[in-house]
Amino acid sequence: MLTHVDHNNQPAMVNVSDKTLSYREASARVEVVLPPEVAERLVSGELMTKKGPVFATAIIAGTMAAKKTHELIPFCHQVPLDGCKIEIAAVGSNVFAVTCSVNTSYKTGVEMEALTGANIAALTIYDMCKALSHDIVIRDCRLMSKSGGKRDFNRL
Repeated sequence: MLTHVDHNNQPAMVNVSDKTLSYREASARVEVVLPPEVAERLVSGELMTKKGPVFATAIIAGTMAAKKTHELIPFCHQVPLDGCKIEIAAVGSNVFAVTCSVNTSYKTGVEMEALTGANIAALTIYDMCKALSHDIVIRDCRLMSKSGGKRDFNRL
């Protein structure tokens, strides 16, 4: 049964007013594959372009996006995030994993916030590096784990 439709089969936001607060966390990951000529510009864990430090900017953008998920996805609740951590790590010579981990004490989960944060961070990397190459690939966006709510999930 879908949760975002009402008894008339019309789109509707889930009412969480009767739910109790509980601790919830989620982590999502996406990979960014940079062409070798872009990846070789990596110095001390950071890519520098004319637009500035790529990974630092992506971390800020992803954090901002996670906090604004409810403005982007119609039926997401405005969740007060207690924490948001974005990490960008090399998992190959030109492949970077962008992981967004979020947590809250609230009535509903934060999977969408984690997914949004990871994706916007990846898109920011693309945006800042597209002048160097358009052969950048963003792939494998997925929820890695969640806890709290009805059931936990762990792909790790």
